[in-house]
Amino acid sequence: MIAAASLSVQCRTAGRKEAEKDRARQTSTPSPQEKQTSAFTERMLTNARGEKMRYLLHVPASYDRREKYPLILWLHGGGSRGDDLKLLLTYGDQHGIGYLARRDVQSSFPSFIVAPQCPRNKLWADPDADQPSHEMKLVLEILDKVRADDSIDARRLYVMGISMGGYGTWDIVARRPGLFAAAVPICGGGSPSQAAATVKTAVWAFHGERDELVNPSESRRMITALRQAGGEPRYTEYKGVGHNSWERAFSERDLLPWLFTQQR
Repeated sequence: MIAAASLSVQCRTAGRKEAEKDRARQTSTPSPQEKQTSAFTERMLTNARGEKMRYLLHVPASYDRREKYPLILWLHGGGSRGDDLKLLLTYGDQHGIGYLARRDVQSSFPSFIVAPQCPRNKLWADPDADQPSHEMKLVLEILDKVRADDSIDARRLYVMGISMGGYGTWDIVARRPGLFAAAVPICGGGSPSQAAATVKTAVWAFHGERDELVNPSESRRMITALRQAGGEPRYTEYKGVGHNSWERAFSERDLLPWLFTQQR
């Protein structure tokens, strides 16, 4: 079993390296951000203590308050941290929130999408702590606000995340058992000691066999612990794939049909 302190170090290291790779990509290739921005509105949470967190919100084009809609919480990776929400759309519409908000996807799976932005040098998850990180507490406040303001189906709350956000995905479902119907952690990891808390959450995890930033043993360890606790998670590991396993994950034809059939 891996020590919590070691988990924290791995998560921070992955986030830093991911940010470095994203900066290189953003300066070397044109970004498809602009065509995706219109699918989202930029929001800011300001709570009673004056604490703030930026987030993007997608509302289904067919939104009707008389109906209830599923909601996807998206936790980005280390490369999208900062104070510019357009960083969350760096990957265009082939995966991530850009893909989830595409018209063809939304026509089959109309849903709210909530994508908060983590500040620079912060993490979604701190495996060393007894309580959720400060950033994760703000994420939960954003989630509570959207659920209070809009017609959300409480039985169909989903969370997805990549890399640093994969760690955040494992973390939030363990700290809030029973809140999410399903979780999709991609190239992340967590604390096996918390796996039992996620037994009632449907999980489909993904990882690349040759991930150089987050070793696939991180996902394998969580899946093993979850199965030993009585859970029945799905796990897909891509042979020969590195850290960008989300590209393959979002091309899985069964992913969204599987996700949107999960209910609490």
